[in-house]
Amino acid sequence: MVLNIGVSLAKIIYGYLTNSLSMVSDGFHSMFDGISNVIGIIGIVIASRPPDKTHPYGHSKFETFAAIGIAVLLFITCFEILQSAVDKFLNPTTPEITMTSFLIMGITIIINIGVSWYENKKGKELGSSILVADSLHTRSDIFASIAVIVGFIAIKLGYVLVDPIIAVFIAILIARMGIEIIKESSGVLLDEVAVDPEKIREIVCSVDGVEGCHRVRTRGSASDIYVDLHVTLSACYTLNEAHTISHKVEKALKKSVYGINDVVVHIDPCKDE
Repeated sequence: MVLNIGVSLAKIIYGYLTNSLSMVSDGFHSMFDGISNVIGIIGIVIASRPPDKTHPYGHSKFETFAAIGIAVLLFITCFEILQSAVDKFLNPTTPEITMTSFLIMGITIIINIGVSWYENKKGKELGSSILVADSLHTRSDIFASIAVIVGFIAIKLGYVLVDPIIAVFIAILIARMGIEIIKESSGVLLDEVAVDPEKIREIVCSVDGVEGCHRVRTRGSASDIYVDLHVTLSACYTLNEAHTISHKVEKALKKSVYGINDVVVHIDPCKDE
């Protein structure tokens, strides 16, 4: 968050001083990285709360909801940049491009590459949708900054309208990242399949005593998966024995698939017995 805010202030302040819309746009893009970090922190704090009477499945979806909040901020940024670009097309001005402009953009690219790589790596390790979403946001900032540098070179060569064109390109990048975040987050909120049912069946059927597995359903985020299924057992098992096997099924699934938080097992007797 600190790095994102520092990067954004450097680009916004110097962009205004040199009348560079593309640099200012990229700065606001980075500023929303910092704001999204704040949203992410709040979302993770709420999501980490244990289950209670009104939320028996826990609060993990608050993290996904926060990721959608980041996407909304991206769309707002996109709209503001497009408005500024239209104004720049109608009233063109020549930005003042200096070596300092190139230096600031170069340093911010290096910082953003480090932040995006580390955040994405940790997001995948922890199964955190908010960290992965935020890393994509930061990654879009890298491409935007590269585009700004290309624009600087074009402006130096006398192509003034390249400045608002680059701003439009940045806006499109921002919108694309927002759409990707919403697609991924909506899968969790709409209870999309979280684990391949065939994989679940393979694990369950490897447990001693299990004759078959069907009606497999999974939902949740990568770090908080809920599973319910039916297993077929021989009718000769006692209730206690069937109960023990169901616990073995649950342990096997939690051991084999990262992120499974809860498993509900329904016992069915073999039809031919």
